[in-house]
Amino acid sequence: MQRNYFQYTSLLLSLLLLMTACEEEKSIIPAAKTQLQNDVIKRTLGPNLVGLNIEFAYAMALAPERGKLVSAQVEASIPGAGGTYLETKTYSTNGSGEDVGIVVGTALPTEGKITKVNFTKDTSASTLRYYYIIPEAARGQEVTFNFSATSSTGETVSYQMGPYKIAKMDMKLDLTVTDDKASYISIEDMAVYTAAEAATRANKIDLVYLYRSIPNITFNHALVSPGASAEYLPGITLPSGVNRRSKVRKEWNLRDFHLARLQFGVYVDDLDFEKINLADSPAYAINMRAESGAWVETADGKYRAYIYVNSVNNGGKSARISIKRYTL
Repeated sequence: MQRNYFQYTSLLLSLLLLMTACEEEKSIIPAAKTQLQNDVIKRTLGPNLVGLNIEFAYAMALAPERGKLVSAQVEASIPGAGGTYLETKTYSTNGSGEDVGIVVGTALPTEGKITKVNFTKDTSASTLRYYYIIPEAARGQEVTFNFSATSSTGETVSYQMGPYKIAKMDMKLDLTVTDDKASYISIEDMAVYTAAEAATRANKIDLVYLYRSIPNITFNHALVSPGASAEYLPGITLPSGVNRRSKVRKEWNLRDFHLARLQFGVYVDDLDFEKINLADSPAYAINMRAESGAWVETADGKYRAYIYVNSVNNGGKSARISIKRYTL
């Protein structure tokens, strides 16, 4: 019995200690803050390219009994291009995982670096989207953002984001190349030309697109430097002066998200162009397929590019391509 008594006493003491620990743990939970608070997340991924946007979600709130939101603004270190705006809707996620927006304010005209919204709804909590359209002035620079909000209590809060590096590279989407028609590609211009047009800008033509179905040879869709051996340009009579020899390397399974716009979260960035070594690359890439690509360095060493093949059309002897270009 004495042993049972000690066992019971030990168990009771253990339970009391556990209850005490739980009460102590509860007692240290801090009280909810009622003052104005804010937070920011960056929603866009990958390299920041001129012409594209950087998207943020700016959340701000205070206790309803304390007051309401009056205004929110974002100040960029470099003024955004046209189309930069702070959303006037507050967003929440419904049971299906969809974003639902409700108008809560009015946008003021952007003044230089500052984009602002005044709240018109009686609300104490809001999440606004901010879209910064990257301007040419930011190319190769760094940009920062200062988010801030004001409440009816006179309180203000702010949140700094960045710096974010803006890429040096350029991008051009959805160019159609067609065999024996619009088949001459200029990396400098990021454009496609006919033979007649190519003759007037011979020093800017870097590649020829062609499609060939040759028995016992897998040629099909190809990107070939004008300076390549004639066997890689079957049936092609180059316009006068079109003879530059670019370096070309075929690439598989590099579906850059900006160019492909598919589900793959892969990006070609400035650093990729800086580090790639194309010195021993050939002057052609044959048997190109949809979702393949090619690295290119121009004959004058001025540009490197990544050309992505969005789609091919064997019957039409054509393809749709997109380009990222980096100035060396």
